[in-house]
Amino acid sequence: MSKETSKEIVHIPGYSDVIKKAGVPLSAAVKANGFVFVSGMPPMDLATGELIQGDIETQTVAVMEALKQVLERSGSSFDRVVKVTVFAANSGFFGRINNVYKRYFETDPPARSFVTVGSWPLEFDVEIECVALCD
Repeated sequence: MSKETSKEIVHIPGYSDVIKKAGVPLSAAVKANGFVFVSGMPPMDLATGELIQGDIETQTVAVMEALKQVLERSGSSFDRVVKVTVFAANSGFFGRINNVYKRYFETDPPARSFVTVGSWPLEFDVEIECVALCD
């Protein structure tokens, strides 16, 4: 298969292991055609696979730091992100999430959608996915 049509699953220690153990049919990150597609990331400590509890700012920092690690492991970075989708349990979190989010995208932010969701099977309030250019 040529590089242009190949697909590579990126193993993210901690997170990929939690996904596999839970039997959830998804990959944490997939590289294809010069992009990396990062699945929705909850507020998780990637080293331990444990959810990080706290207010929405604490959870958002945890998500963004986890995304940073996934992007780096995938040969990318925040400055190469082209699209982000933020999922939040409450639309009232919009401003507070933005206050954290904008610290990671200070200039030339990517395209973004903000979606309010009813709930997740675990206790957290924010999840973020992204698409970025990669090596």
